[in-house]
Amino acid sequence: MVTLYEGGAYLVNGTELIPDGADQEAILASKVGTEAITKEEAARNTIAYSILQAHNTSNDEKKLRIKFDKLTSHDITFVGIIQTARASGLQEFPIPYVLTNCHNSLCAVGGTINEDDHMFGLSCAKKYGGVYVPPHQAVIHQFAREMLAAGGKMILGSDSHTRYGALGTMAVGEGGGELVKQLLSKTYDVDMPGVVAVYLDGKPQKGVGPQDVALAIIGATFGCGYVKNKVMEFVGPGVDSLSADYRIGIDVMTTETTCLSSIWKTDDKIQEFYEIHGRKEDYAQLNPGKVAYYDGVVYVDLSAIKPMIAMPFHPSNVYTIEELNANLMDILDDCEKRALVSLDGKVDFTLKDKVRNGKLYVEQGIIAGCAGGGFENICEAADILKGANIGADEFTLSVYPASTPIYMELAKNGVLADLIATGSIVKTAFCGPCFGAGDTPANNAFSIRHSTRNFPNREGSKIQNGQISSVALMDARSIAATAANKGYLTAATDMDVNFTERKYFFDKSIYDNRVYNGVGKADPSVEIKFGPNIKDWPAMAPLPENLVLKVVSEIHDPVTTTDELIPSGETSSYRSNPLGLAEFTLSRKDPEYVGRAKEIQKAQKAIEADTCPCDAVPELKPIMDKIKENYSVSRANVGVGSTIFAVKPGDGSAREQAASCQKVLGGWANIANEYATKRYRSNLINWGMLPFIIQEELPFANGDFIFIPGIADAVKNKTDEIKAYVVNKDMKEFTLTLGQLTDNEREIILKGCLINFNRNN
Repeated sequence: MVTLYEGGAYLVNGTELIPDGADQEAILASKVGTEAITKEEAARNTIAYSILQAHNTSNDEKKLRIKFDKLTSHDITFVGIIQTARASGLQEFPIPYVLTNCHNSLCAVGGTINEDDHMFGLSCAKKYGGVYVPPHQAVIHQFAREMLAAGGKMILGSDSHTRYGALGTMAVGEGGGELVKQLLSKTYDVDMPGVVAVYLDGKPQKGVGPQDVALAIIGATFGCGYVKNKVMEFVGPGVDSLSADYRIGIDVMTTETTCLSSIWKTDDKIQEFYEIHGRKEDYAQLNPGKVAYYDGVVYVDLSAIKPMIAMPFHPSNVYTIEELNANLMDILDDCEKRALVSLDGKVDFTLKDKVRNGKLYVEQGIIAGCAGGGFENICEAADILKGANIGADEFTLSVYPASTPIYMELAKNGVLADLIATGSIVKTAFCGPCFGAGDTPANNAFSIRHSTRNFPNREGSKIQNGQISSVALMDARSIAATAANKGYLTAATDMDVNFTERKYFFDKSIYDNRVYNGVGKADPSVEIKFGPNIKDWPAMAPLPENLVLKVVSEIHDPVTTTDELIPSGETSSYRSNPLGLAEFTLSRKDPEYVGRAKEIQKAQKAIEADTCPCDAVPELKPIMDKIKENYSVSRANVGVGSTIFAVKPGDGSAREQAASCQKVLGGWANIANEYATKRYRSNLINWGMLPFIIQEELPFANGDFIFIPGIADAVKNKTDEIKAYVVNKDMKEFTLTLGQLTDNEREIILKGCLINFNRNN
């Protein structure tokens, strides 16, 4: 199905791959019939290179300083972003900034606070000149596809699934700090990323959907980091066989490979997409040059892809449904072993009780959001369910069209009625099922979803309360086939279905009537509406000359997700309150973290009040006494706070709160073997936290104190290796590194956070 090249490859005329090898240059010369082209020259012929350089404001093609064309955020993130920008001097949105309301759409937690955030967003759109999309109108990424994407442009979003490459738009999902920089007319600074060709060949089998292709790619690339922080460029003859909706469905899931962004070649099907949406002028034909060089190749034989399932607890834990059904007990046993790691043995977890008469029974199906809620997904699911019903047992099916225009067309063409007749429930545009704020299954239940992620507890259960349910990712077609079989896992390719291939008609008047568009109409006289939960960021101190850190959490899972660092679900309602939200930090992974962090934070607060930190935290006194035997430290030159260790933190969501919550609780650093994503590392930096890397065997444990002398000078002077000590009865030396930092990133860390940096600049 999917093959990864060991090296790079030339792509000739958009169709023929010439892999790295001893005779590569000779083969290339014979194919092209011209003078030899170097790899460096050919690398400039990728689509990604041309778009990135068109948006690069530096004079260095390898050190990019990007300015985006548009920005987009949803109601979990835009309050914090605007509050940060306001604290940094924001006067007006310099480029179109769209505020969607698709995450905290249900005001079920915390009284008025969700709707208060919405009113904050509307008032800010008026004051600063933005676009406000009311709740239930569209999920963030569908609105961007319908109204924002344009060929050859770039969009930055504060949601990790900001991916519009199938439409010719290079989009990046980042933490809020990076959007703040754009709002203040600063740049997104990144080294020129590697570009990997995703070469599509063949044509999908009937019943195989975009999620099946996406999961196959994720399964092949995530574990080995093949495309980590690179751009995935979709090329090859197989692209031509896919509809626009199908491409979009694959594209949005590229986030789960940990790539930086994605881009696709475009053609008449994408041109038709823009014409349907009344924006034909936004189409641009994009193709790589005659000879393009890629740093790697993901070769995908579409005809060999079968219906897939990503079992708990990660989108990369993939099998074919055929393989799962054939080896059911063995695979379920493997899932239960994985759960011992993911859930730390805190609850009993089993899937084997779902096996009935040799078949896997599931209690819930969901087709939703930016991945599943597309027009074609829902129409083909309805075709599979035609004439069937989901039954009157435990199994339920909910369908969430990704936008009101899609919902309207489903009503007009009869699909809505067909779905309702089966016993399915069709709901409004909402991202809740994707992050645990809607359709939480029963305890021990198993849900299959065409959504983006299936991390532990992301579906809304609470391990700290003894609850556990789990999610497997599947395509809408196989979910519908399972629903037609009343909850027994079934691949869509096992069903004999006549797909009707309905045509989509987009009604823009829905948005014209409800979406506030203030671009170019900023009104400084508008008063921002603040609900009682919306709080300003607390003051944050600059990086001190020396640091004393207490390790307050130690996580040895292979990967730690942002959901584990700051849970989603009901906590999302508190993201406009930095201190309130911080109370939930690591609550599912390490419930004692908050108490430990707050206890050591008392020492820093004492320093800032010019009182003795050892009086505030008595356990600190012998530590400071030992340090003073070798170093001259005092309240004037030392800071005290917390750090966590995790093997590979930051997979998943772009949410900056995974870092900011640690910061407001007194965190100064993370220590890791590596960081799962660029965006999490950037979040740490933007909140003034040191993204330390440790390569040696761990010299410390949870509860230990670490002393880092001269840390401010080390950051300022770009020191590669930083000397640190574990302080107990003696001082045991070890080495930390910070990796590559831009000059601005170093300055942000020195100032204490992005807010301080902007105030000083």
